[in-house]
Amino acid sequence: MIISVESLKKTFKIVKRNEGVKAAVKTFFSKEYETITAINNISFSISEGEIVGYVGPNGAGKSTTIKIMCGILVPDNGNCVVNGYIPWKDRTKYVKEIGVVFGQRSQLWWDLPVVDSFSIIKNIYKVPENDYKINTKKLIDLLDLEQIVKTPVRQLSLGQRMRCELAASLIHMPKVLFLDEPTIGLDAVSKITVRNIIKQINKENGVTVILTTHDMNDIEALTNRLLLIGKGELLFDDTLEKLKNRYNPQKIITVKATDDINAQINGLTLNEKNENQYVFSLNPELLSLPEAINFLNTRLKITDMTVSEENTDSIIVKAYKEFSI
Repeated sequence: MIISVESLKKTFKIVKRNEGVKAAVKTFFSKEYETITAINNISFSISEGEIVGYVGPNGAGKSTTIKIMCGILVPDNGNCVVNGYIPWKDRTKYVKEIGVVFGQRSQLWWDLPVVDSFSIIKNIYKVPENDYKINTKKLIDLLDLEQIVKTPVRQLSLGQRMRCELAASLIHMPKVLFLDEPTIGLDAVSKITVRNIIKQINKENGVTVILTTHDMNDIEALTNRLLLIGKGELLFDDTLEKLKNRYNPQKIITVKATDDINAQINGLTLNEKNENQYVFSLNPELLSLPEAINFLNTRLKITDMTVSEENTDSIIVKAYKEFSI
C-alpha cells in the first residue's frame, strides 16, 4: 500500500458569535469557543497506481483529510503514512514524493511566464538539470503547452492555466498526485482534455491519484474506486458500480423491434409497449445485462436498442439522504 490512513481525527476550535453590535463587542473582550469535529476515525488504504475518488458534500471533511495527507495539517489522533513517510513529520523529504493541484489556488507565479515558474519549481524541488529538461519536454508535449509556456500566467485562460498547473505538479515526477477540483470552471472540451491527461499520466508513469470533486462526470471518467465521506466519517469505500447497484440497481432497456415478444425471464420486466417499441427494466442482481440482451436477441428481431440508468448525481444524492448528510 502506498497510502495508509488509520483512525484519523481532527477538530477545530471556533469562536461562538451571536448577532448584533453588543454581541460583537462582548466577543472582543470575552471569547467563547466551540469544538468542531472535521474528521472522525477515518481509515482507508490505497494501492500504488490506483485512481481514487474522494467525494462528499461541502463541509464533509474532504479538504481536511487531503491537507493532513499533504502534511499541511497535523491530526489530533490517528496516523497517516504515504510512501513510507508520515506527512507532517517528514515534510522536507515527503513533498518530493507528491504533487498537488488545487483548482482554486495556483502554484504558478502570476506575472511570470509559465516556463519561469517551472524553473523556480525545479530549484525548489532540486530536480537535476537533465531530469528537468526531459520531464518538462515530455509534459509540454503531453499537455500541448508549446504555444503558451512563454506567456505570463495572468494572460492564460482557465483551461490553459489548469494544464500548466498539472505540468507544474509533475515536474519532479511525484509518486502520488492530489487533485482538488481540477476541472472546476472549465468548459466541456477543457474538462475532457484534463481527464485524458490524468489517465495517461496514471497509465504511463504509475502515478497514484486521489481526486476530490463535486463533478460526478470526473468520477465516472477517471476513478475505479470511490470513498464517500459525510459529517467527518467514511461512509462508503468500494467501486462506483456497486454504489449504483446499491441505490439504483435497475437499468432501462429500450428496444425497437419488428415483431412481438412471446416469452419472459426472471429479472427482466416489460414496463411499456408502444407499437414496435418495448421498454424493459432490468434487475442486474437477478439477470446480467449481457444475458438480458442475449435473451431479447433470441426472441425479437431488433432494429435498435439503448440501455440507460439513473445519472450518478442522483445516485450520490440518494446516498447522502440515507446517511443524513
